[in-house]
Amino acid sequence: MRIAIDAMGGDHAPKEVVKGAMAAVKEYENIDIVLVGNESAIKEHLTDQTRITIIHTDEKIESSDSPVTAIRRKKNSSMVLAIKEVKEGRADACISAGNTGALMTGGVLIVGRIKGIERPALAPMLPTFTGDGFLLIDAGANMDSKPEHLLHYGLMGSIYMQKVRNIESPRVGLLNVGTEDDKGTELTKQAFALLKEAPINFVGNVEARDLLEGVADVVVCDGFSGNVVLKTVEGTALSLFSLLKKELTSTFFNKLAAGALKPSFKKIKEKMDYTEYGGAGLFGLQAPIIKAHGSSNETAILNSIRQTRLMLEEKVVETIKAEVIKREI
Repeated sequence: MRIAIDAMGGDHAPKEVVKGAMAAVKEYENIDIVLVGNESAIKEHLTDQTRITIIHTDEKIESSDSPVTAIRRKKNSSMVLAIKEVKEGRADACISAGNTGALMTGGVLIVGRIKGIERPALAPMLPTFTGDGFLLIDAGANMDSKPEHLLHYGLMGSIYMQKVRNIESPRVGLLNVGTEDDKGTELTKQAFALLKEAPINFVGNVEARDLLEGVADVVVCDGFSGNVVLKTVEGTALSLFSLLKKELTSTFFNKLAAGALKPSFKKIKEKMDYTEYGGAGLFGLQAPIIKAHGSSNETAILNSIRQTRLMLEEKVVETIKAEVIKREI
């Protein structure tokens, strides 16, 4: 399988992207990687070119660029060229840690949507205290959603967790302000009814305060609510670790205690570390397009490649297409 990667996307590109790519081809023998970006900048960090090729371009999409304008005007940017590798059949999937809106726009305009799926969704894995994590869908691709969109999200999320995370019957929950069946807005009430009749393990409404406890394997919501959850979880985790570090190094005795507890803190950090969960899939597109975290390091890129490889091996996109046809969506 062949994976195209936007080597210039992200806060630490191209260094960490290149390191992640080299680690991936070393770990997985069945993948080839195409790095798209400035060739000289890439080669500064590329010490092993085994099964790695480069497509050179000087143009890239900045995080501040308008998504639609960038995709239409920067046709030779590293992101657009990486997506085109998929569209034109030279690559099976694409990964970028760059501009999220541009990647979504490029995925829709260049690769195209699965017939029957009106709104592709952004679906990151978020941490839980158990370490298993949960899939949040949608996390910001669509600010306004219809009940049918949330039905599609639940279906796609369930398939992904079955195929990639090996959960036999993923629990699908609908994000709401209460667990009672009749809670929420008109959107969530209508979505609840649709999800209840869907061929998935729907566990009903779930509250935001229970998400990190692992109340569901897939959490369905509109993009506005999902993005608020995503940013809240990330911000809380960063703030807590920062607060702990400050407190545990404030006095000599605290430092001694911190030394004794270091292995435990390391385990907690690993459970809450986004780099261990890979990227956010753009579900509903004709091919796997993965959005890696903007601050991705080597580990995050490696795990995004691992995630993409599993999606290809388990034919997640093909399965979603088949389910859409079966349900006549």
